[in-house]
Amino acid sequence: MSVEFDLPNDAGGSPTDSSKDDLAEKPPHGGPTLPGVDIPDEKLSECEATIRYAFADRNILTHSLTHSSIAPTRGQSNERLEFLGDAIMGAAICEYLFETYPEYSEGELTRIKSAVVSRQTCATMSVQLRFDRFLLLGKGLATHDRIPSSVLAAVFESIIAAIYLDGGWLAAKKFVLYTLSEEVARVAKSTHGQNYKSQLQQIVQKNFGETPAYKMLDEKGPDHAKCFQIAAAIGSQVFPAAWGPSKKEAEQNAAQNALEAIDEVVDKV
Repeated sequence: MSVEFDLPNDAGGSPTDSSKDDLAEKPPHGGPTLPGVDIPDEKLSECEATIRYAFADRNILTHSLTHSSIAPTRGQSNERLEFLGDAIMGAAICEYLFETYPEYSEGELTRIKSAVVSRQTCATMSVQLRFDRFLLLGKGLATHDRIPSSVLAAVFESIIAAIYLDGGWLAAKKFVLYTLSEEVARVAKSTHGQNYKSQLQQIVQKNFGETPAYKMLDEKGPDHAKCFQIAAAIGSQVFPAAWGPSKKEAEQNAAQNALEAIDEVVDKV
């Protein structure tokens, strides 16, 4: 599937336009240089063309493409950038949803955001953009026929962080909208969203012969505006919990967390 980079109506311009004009100061580089880790200039240029952004400091781009399996130290891998990129992506999508769908409730906005910024979506986008061409991987991963989806999701998030560190918020936001605005529209058009509970039940029954259970862990807020924390469980295995403005939505979010966890386990096998 090809990826179109048509901008939403309010996003105008290109990421490189914003890198100098939109911000008086750029944020400082958030990671060390990488001695012994290198990507040929032509590969970096190809990556920049793919993401529609030209770096002032290509060390940051190299950093974002460096997996922990090849980095001299974990601090020189893209793991910290992944953490930052996840937060930036979430903030950009939340802002876009808030401005684009004023008639949607908090619960509906939360549902859309949860689907759009999921690890599954990030991995899918990495595949579409063919980020595997640029990744620096250790021999153990580089020789595999299939790169784990968790690695592909991580590089998408780390590239968002790299753009932010090099060019600022607007540059990063524009890249997020280039790549994810169509997914936002697709999810928003669905009245029910993805039924993660149904997906999880099918996978669990097929592979484990069991039915998932949902455990209420916590609830907060006044009676008229409660939030619920629920975790999905398969037998004795309890997956990462999730919050939601209703028990139904919390269960859907918990099922999504379980699906992502199961996917990562399968990747490592």
